[in-house]
Amino acid sequence: MVKEMRSVVNPFSPLKHNNVIIKFAVSFLLVGLAFHLLVSDSFTFSSVVETPVPANEETEPESLVASLPAEEPLSNDFAANESQTSQPGKCDLFVGDWIPDPSGPFYTNQSCLQIEGHQNCMKNGRPDSGYLHWRWNPRGCSLPRFNPKKFFRLMRNKSWAFIGDSISRNHVQSLLCTLSQVEQAVEVYHDEEYRSKIWRFPSHNFTLSVIWTPFLIKADIFEDMNGVSSSEIQLHLDKLDKKWTDQYRNLDYAIIAGGKWFLKTAIYHENNVVTGCHYCPGQNLTELGFDYAYRKALQLIFYFITNSDHKALAFFRTTTPDHFENGEWFSGGTCNRKVPFKEDEVGMIDVDTIMHNIELEEFEKATALGPEKGVALKLLDTTRLSLLRPDGHPGPYRQFQPFAEDKNAQVQNDCLHWCLPGPIDSWNDLVMEMIVNGGIYQ
Repeated sequence: MVKEMRSVVNPFSPLKHNNVIIKFAVSFLLVGLAFHLLVSDSFTFSSVVETPVPANEETEPESLVASLPAEEPLSNDFAANESQTSQPGKCDLFVGDWIPDPSGPFYTNQSCLQIEGHQNCMKNGRPDSGYLHWRWNPRGCSLPRFNPKKFFRLMRNKSWAFIGDSISRNHVQSLLCTLSQVEQAVEVYHDEEYRSKIWRFPSHNFTLSVIWTPFLIKADIFEDMNGVSSSEIQLHLDKLDKKWTDQYRNLDYAIIAGGKWFLKTAIYHENNVVTGCHYCPGQNLTELGFDYAYRKALQLIFYFITNSDHKALAFFRTTTPDHFENGEWFSGGTCNRKVPFKEDEVGMIDVDTIMHNIELEEFEKATALGPEKGVALKLLDTTRLSLLRPDGHPGPYRQFQPFAEDKNAQVQNDCLHWCLPGPIDSWNDLVMEMIVNGGIYQ
């Protein structure tokens, strides 16, 4: 169930008084306070933002790169980040608005070497740059920008893993790009398909990895790198994928996520017996639905985490909506919007609503037992804030200069993953805030 928005109550209501002198004094104090708030750079009024900063569709990517420093772009932000604090428990970090941010991203495609080609929208020729100039603003509290120096101080001698599908890989690249403004990562491992990787930051003895396991449970997948399947996925609903469970003991922090792959055609196995399927016409099997499998998988995952004798801090990141319009990824769907949605302009499609509800329900059940077992399990609920950013995807610019030879070329669009830099960078702001002001670093 999507959370309801909370209204912002004005803390300053007019007081009636008949004494002219007191009225004058009160007015003087209010004018002084208003001036103080106006000049304070750590206080923002989301209600005054009525019209978004228009995207300049003629802006060349190179002009944006030239306008942003390639070296240490964060140096002017560190002091502000250190001083900004929010009040844990006073607001919901995941309810808010995207507001204009003239300062732009931490990094560019020139200052970060970790961006994969499919997400390198500036290099690939995306002509507009407005999508780079928004930041997530929770209602009722401030959200400081991610501070890589502070992150490294807290995470010295620690290990992190992003566990999930290609969105998790998208997320880890975002974090790598931000951290690389302080120290460059050294890749120390990759699997045969370059889907799972491990990096080290030697100066801080910090290890960062991504573990590709799109279902998080055991799955036999017959799909090539282009998404073409030669057979149905065989999904074992009672067995976790050892690719991540075998490494869990070595982790201090993990960000775990699943979702979209459960919408694919799959045959379900339980106790080594085929029990049904999802979308398998002609197979003479019971249609159990993706929701059945996803719930089973989450129950298994949360049980493993809450019953593990290794007490890592685990974030569960919720599902990511896509923004295909006028078709799907395989049928000509596009995402050409240039600005974020406002809260009342968009709703989640049915499958995303079902998936998100299952996540919230199963997470609540798991965390009800967590504290007594000493388990730290946190919800990173990025679903709704991501839904509001149809402008942040590569679209046709998942490939280099797609319209260079033919401006009317029919190009496959990517309306699920995120441009780098892009909206996904705000996910790191949220994680940092949950760790620092939530007091959950270890």
